Amino acid sequence: MALPVLIDTDPGIDDALALIFALRSEELSVEAITTVAGNVPVELTTRNALRILTLLSIPGALPVARGAPAPLTRSLVSASHVHGDDGLGNIDRLRTPDGSPLYPEPTVELVPHDGAGLILETIRRWPDELTVIALGPLTNLAIALQRDPAIMRKVREVVIMGGAIAVPGNVSPVAEFNFYVDPEAAHRVLAAGLPIRLVPLDVTQQVILRRDRIERRMAGRRDPVSRFVWAMARAGLEFAQKAEGLDGLVLHDPLAVAVALDPSLMSARELFVDVETEGVLTRGMAVADRRFPSRAQTALNCQVAMTVAADRVLAKLLERLCPESA
Repeated sequence: MALPVLIDTDPGIDDALALIFALRSEELSVEAITTVAGNVPVELTTRNALRILTLLSIPGALPVARGAPAPLTRSLVSASHVHGDDGLGNIDRLRTPDGSPLYPEPTVELVPHDGAGLILETIRRWPDELTVIALGPLTNLAIALQRDPAIMRKVREVVIMGGAIAVPGNVSPVAEFNFYVDPEAAHRVLAAGLPIRLVPLDVTQQVILRRDRIERRMAGRRDPVSRFVWAMARAGLEFAQKAEGLDGLVLHDPLAVAVALDPSLMSARELFVDVETEGVLTRGMAVADRRFPSRAQTALNCQVAMTVAADRVLAKLLERLCPESA
């Protein structure tokens, strides 16, 4: 039986790849999607999620709700310099030969709930069975916890792409982007006693889709999904090359989806993890107690991914994004 999941996301190039990955994986049954402000403002993350559903011809029966437009207590920090003004590598600029947009406006509509409301409703429909895959700042989850903590505790698991445990951050020397954008939300979610599987930069940075590999896969492909993936990937590759000297895409969010559908892809260690909300230089830092267990004075609250089978993840992802038979 497919695992019922809700995806909370802020598309974003790698979020978009993760959504396509999830929606094309028979191991998962995507029951709902909620959007949140993060990589770009929530109006754009919502439009991008709907655009992907339109591209994949996913019917409007799949509920999608627009979530929080800003962090709990802070102004939004976004990453359009990474993901483009539209969040998807500036695909809005692409045109057909007659000058019309190559990727027109989405046709799927939103449900009347906000993001937190849809999260709670979906858990009620799938008590003790639903996995939430959180790919952006944790604002929606924190709001849902505030509204109804008892219902939130009926979630089967929360898989979170966030934090940097024993590696540098990607938005500051110590902080990963999602936790940096809304550290208060991350703190509340980690402190709530939920069953959490944390997928930090420590493992996501091991999963890199190299330019030559994706170019070989995309050569000559004309199906709409492959063209969409390649348009986004080219933009992401260009940024990675200029900013980091990296000739590949780091697949942060797709790895969280991969771990949800196949936990054997990672090895984990149970740790206590909290998030710094007060520090001037350490905003959003994930602080893990990695001392020998007998010295730890705090309850363990996360299964933290420590290693990953990167080659297996990449093979699975490419097969779902652009099947050989397509």
